[in-house]
Amino acid sequence: MKKHALTLAALAFSGIALGSGGLAAADSTNSAGDDVDAAGEWVAASYEPHPKTIIEVTGDKANGFSIFRYDGSTDHPPTDSEARAECSEYDTKVARVRCRTEVRVWYSDLGDLKRSINYQQSLRRN
Repeated sequence: MKKHALTLAALAFSGIALGSGGLAAADSTNSAGDDVDAAGEWVAASYEPHPKTIIEVTGDKANGFSIFRYDGSTDHPPTDSEARAECSEYDTKVARVRCRTEVRVWYSDLGDLKRSINYQQSLRRN
């Protein structure tokens, strides 16, 4: 379970982004060095997310999640029941309770992250 530990802080530091690309490709720059299009309107520069940016989460806690990153890597943490079974291997009751709480929070956060990504992707399609 330790090697699969993931916290919201780690997600925040990984720079979660939901895709790449700016508003439009720049045709030139103005005197201030800003990117502008042919009509002289400002456009955002192309954005390249951090390679470890989470771009998709599939699955559920019962069957297991799959986490896909911008660089093409994936992570497949254990299912909820496997993770909880691993918690039972701790020696003290406090350690077992802490582990089960971390697992419960982690899978809840993964579900929230999955819904957030799906929502953002639905906005892009419309």
